Amino acid sequence: MAVTLTAAFSVEGAAAKVARPAAKAPAPSVAVPAVTGVPAGGRPVKAEEDAECVRVKGATACVGPDESDRPGVTIEDTKNDRLHPAVEYYLNGYLGTKYVIHNLGREGEIRGSREIGKSVTFRAAVYNGNRLIKVSRWKTVRDVTKYPVKRETHVTPATAQARSKVCTSTKGAASVCFGGKNTFVFACDTGADTHQARAEYFVDGDPSARFEIQQLAGSNTCGKAEHGDLRVSMYRASVFDGEDEVATRLYRYN
Repeated sequence: MAVTLTAAFSVEGAAAKVARPAAKAPAPSVAVPAVTGVPAGGRPVKAEEDAECVRVKGATACVGPDESDRPGVTIEDTKNDRLHPAVEYYLNGYLGTKYVIHNLGREGEIRGSREIGKSVTFRAAVYNGNRLIKVSRWKTVRDVTKYPVKRETHVTPATAQARSKVCTSTKGAASVCFGGKNTFVFACDTGADTHQARAEYFVDGDPSARFEIQQLAGSNTCGKAEHGDLRVSMYRASVFDGEDEVATRLYRYN
C-alpha cells in the first residue's frame, strides 16, 4: 500500500491527525535529527531569505540549504511566554514516521537538525507542555541539501535490537533502541493495535531540545533518527492513542 502526502496535507493548517497506514504497508525508516547546535541569541538576519519558512504566533519553522544561515530544519521561539514551539515533519514523502523537535529554550533561541531528506514536509506548532495549542500550514520543500539522508526499508524491532547497544520498552508495545558512536535511535511499534509507538529523548545533555520519533506505520515497524557523534543522554519509550498517552516509562539516563 503506497503512502503519499496528498490526502494528509490537502488542507492547510489542519490538525495533526494523520491516517494510520495499514500494518502490511512497507515501513521504511528514516535517518533524521541530529542536533545542530544552532546558536541561540537572536534571529539570523538572512534566514528568511535563504530558507523556506512557515509561521504561527510564537514560532517560526524553516528548512534551508546547506550554505544558508539556517541549514536543515529549524524551529525558533518568537514569543516570550509559557508556551514552547516545535517543528513537526515527515521526510521523503513517507507518512509512516513523524519527527518532532521541541524547542524548550527562550525567546529568540533556535533548535534544529541538519539531517534531512530529499524532501521535507513540515509545519510550526506551539505546545503547552504536551498539549498542542496551534499549528501553521504544512509546507513541502525539495532538494535543499547537498547530501540528503536516505531511508532504510523494512526495519523490524528484532533488527533494531540486534543493531543497537541499548533497548528499553514499555507495556503497550513500544520500544526505544539506540547505539553509541554515530548515534542512531529507533522507535519501534511491537503491538498489533491502534496505538502508536513513540521515542522521546534528549541528546548530548542539552535540556533545551526534546526529540520525538512517532511511529505511525503499525505493528512490527520502526522509525529511525541519526545524531552523528552526539549521544542520547535521556530517553523513554511511550505508547500514544493520537495525542493521548496510554503508557510510558520514567525517563532513563544514558
